[in-house]
Amino acid sequence: MKQRSFFLLLLCFVIVTSAVTSVSAEGQCMNSGIYNSNSTFEANLRLILSFLPSNVTAQDDFFYSGSIGEEPNQKVYATGMCIPGSTSGQCSVCIKTASDDLLQSCPGQVEAYKWTSEPTLCLVRYSDASFLGSLDPDGNNLVYNPGDVNSNLIEFKAIWDDLVVRMIAAASRAKSTPSSSSNHYTIDAAALTPSQNLYALMQCTPDLSSRDCEICLQHQSCCGQRQGGVIMKPNCYFRWDVYAFYKAFDNISVASLPPPPSDNGGRKISTRVTVAIVVPIVVIIIIIIIIIILVLLIRRSALLCWRRKTYQKFDISQSGISAVRSLQFDFKAIEIATDKFSNKLGQGGFGEVFKGTLPNGTEIAVKRLSKTSSQGALEFKNEVVVVAKLQHKNLVRLHGFCLEGEEKILVYEFVPNKSLDYFLFDPLRKNVLDWRMRFRIMEGIIQGLLYLHKYSRLKVIHRDIKASNILLDEDMNPKISDFGMARIFGAQESKANTKRVAGTFGLYVSGVLQRRAILG
Repeated sequence: MKQRSFFLLLLCFVIVTSAVTSVSAEGQCMNSGIYNSNSTFEANLRLILSFLPSNVTAQDDFFYSGSIGEEPNQKVYATGMCIPGSTSGQCSVCIKTASDDLLQSCPGQVEAYKWTSEPTLCLVRYSDASFLGSLDPDGNNLVYNPGDVNSNLIEFKAIWDDLVVRMIAAASRAKSTPSSSSNHYTIDAAALTPSQNLYALMQCTPDLSSRDCEICLQHQSCCGQRQGGVIMKPNCYFRWDVYAFYKAFDNISVASLPPPPSDNGGRKISTRVTVAIVVPIVVIIIIIIIIIILVLLIRRSALLCWRRKTYQKFDISQSGISAVRSLQFDFKAIEIATDKFSNKLGQGGFGEVFKGTLPNGTEIAVKRLSKTSSQGALEFKNEVVVVAKLQHKNLVRLHGFCLEGEEKILVYEFVPNKSLDYFLFDPLRKNVLDWRMRFRIMEGIIQGLLYLHKYSRLKVIHRDIKASNILLDEDMNPKISDFGMARIFGAQESKANTKRVAGTFGLYVSGVLQRRAILG
């Protein structure tokens, strides 16, 4: 009984996971000869097929056989039938569909047939020779469900064989009305599992004898390991599958399989084995979950601590970076704009400068502060707060900033001619700077400083004016940059104290470099 239970479980798995394919097939061309296009035979063939739907449905038993034309080479024999249970409308549509398909899939063939399963099961067959009452052994057409039953499931084949033998005996038994489609027709089902059945349908053409019908339906050797399939011949049709593919199966009662006998001793052993396996697994899973939760909590706590230290380090207030959050960039967007920081323009005192392009086509210069520079962090905050509030043609424009994790990034407008020192201290490039251009550059620098000292919303002292901090645009117009050392004054202030040396060291006296207090 244990082997039987294993078989049932495995069979259910195979059945559930298998796909079901359509059983509709192309017309079977018999290749027994050809006819010429636009010949009398073709005209007779089209004529008899056009009247076949009405001739079949006109019969009470939905079976018709007839011919048209004269011998030789002009006469066409045709047969049409629908299985019992079909309505006139279904039968007419099915016969017409099969006829049209034959003309399309077997052009020029003097003999062909087709079984069609939509919207009901029907057969159309034609030939240049009489075939009524004769068994044709040729023209087999097989279609299988791709879900094979495992070869070691012997019980499936036994159930299948028993069902097929029983149905062949029922189908081949002649009825009282030999010309009726109900002659040589049967459907049946057998239980595979308590919840799954095997369904089958067999039909021979009513004109066959019992013996010929039995011969036509003999297919055990080909298909016993297939869980579904269709076998079509000119004289018979056999289909089986693990689902009810035809509405007539609704009226079929299937004897249920007897439930396996209870085995209390085996159940107790099975329960102990299950507990011995499941409990350790559950405990291990719980331990793993607890470890993961602890790791996540520790990482979250460390992240919160790092963020608190970062914000304390930057001293963010309403007058600081938080006031210009609208200019904040996402780090991923900056990575994309700079092609992952691949185009390096230069190296500054507190980090590297890269060229990039925003999605709208605007070229930018990206200043990425060094992660290890504590001095650079202070300059970062100062530059964001100062430059974001300043707007002048002789001041470099700040597009935005990025403050994400350890990343501190400033996004400026791109100035193509680099800085003033690039030209001023080069023996060749300095010739580009004639006195007219030098005067214009000096005038621009003065205009920028005048704006900072007098006309801007903030009163700003730059404290680090030098050639390397004067950028030149495409027209050689100067733009003051690098406000990391800048100092903001009140509207009425004219001086202040500082404890931090800032600016260009070469301009300071030795007392300043010894960190003595100086006037701002």
